[in-house]
Amino acid sequence: MPIIVVCPGCRKRYSVSDKFAGKSGPCPNCKTLIQIPKKEEVVIHGPEEFGSAGRGVTGKLIAKPLTRRIWQISPAIAVAIGLGSLAVVIATAILGMTGILRDNIVLSGVGLVLVTFPLVVAGYNVLYDIEELEPYQGRALLIRGAICTAAYVAIWAGFCFFGARYLSGELWNWLIIGTPFVILGAIAALASFDFDFPTGLLHFGFYVLVVTFLRWLAGLGWIWELPSRL
Repeated sequence: MPIIVVCPGCRKRYSVSDKFAGKSGPCPNCKTLIQIPKKEEVVIHGPEEFGSAGRGVTGKLIAKPLTRRIWQISPAIAVAIGLGSLAVVIATAILGMTGILRDNIVLSGVGLVLVTFPLVVAGYNVLYDIEELEPYQGRALLIRGAICTAAYVAIWAGFCFFGARYLSGELWNWLIIGTPFVILGAIAALASFDFDFPTGLLHFGFYVLVVTFLRWLAGLGWIWELPSRL
């Protein structure tokens, strides 16, 4: 009975006579040494027929390729995201005109948490690498998004606390105070979504830009103008 072997170098598949069992020889195609198993080592595993990659003598793939699940934004979801974003901007502007958030740190903190989670998830779906990573979805995405949200809120609150007391308009001062918080934000994104560090910086930078705009729109002013405000 012939023995089927696969070259570890070029992944070509060969049928070898059982009289060569236990011996080794060079691959006819790439000259890589092929170890032919002994007869007692040859076991057929039906359910694992696609367990290893490679091509047969006809050039066809031996292994069945895995199907990647790619999350795509449908037109309906895109419209919902756009309307939701517009609603947040309008609501923030209205609250800013009423002055409610200026005198209520608890309410402004709740607002920060409410906008952070969708920003975190939206940023992830834009930045994840479709060629390298299968996207997190469902419960996994909710959990990771919640962890990243908690980290971002804590980092933003810490930045506001120190910024309100120590930030000035000078660039060197911004670099000294702001850089550690930016690094922490990138690390939080990296840990939550398996980003590399530059992508984590982009994710956190997107969040900071949007929250800074919403803060101004809500009438809270710049960070150093109102101590203890989020």
